[in-house]
Amino acid sequence: MARIAGVNIPVGKRVEVGLTYVFGIGHSMARKILAQTKIDPNTLVKDLTENEIVQLREAVEQREVEGDLRRERSQDVKRLMEIGSYRGLRHRRGLPVRGQRTKTNARGRKGPRRMSVSGKRKAPTPR
Repeated sequence: MARIAGVNIPVGKRVEVGLTYVFGIGHSMARKILAQTKIDPNTLVKDLTENEIVQLREAVEQREVEGDLRRERSQDVKRLMEIGSYRGLRHRRGLPVRGQRTKTNARGRKGPRRMSVSGKRKAPTPR
């Protein structure tokens, strides 16, 4: 089992796909890393030699991935909230940050609908 940047890469997948399991590496970055290390993208992870795994590990360590990238992104959001920018306020309220409409949609960002108490009638008061 190949372990790169603290992530277990799935053994039965191609190297190009397996690298995308590391946070911060997408398809295009995986292709660049494989071109840099001269490893065939169609090779399965289980067929990699120990030397190739070391090469991949070194190439990934040169980039900012996993914990460092997550930490930097959360610090960026905290900074926006501290300075009181519009984007920071949207983050604080849990609303869409990039100008999307909120009258309809935005359910993923706003969360599940609140329980509405519409058809409920009040009990008649005794006289």
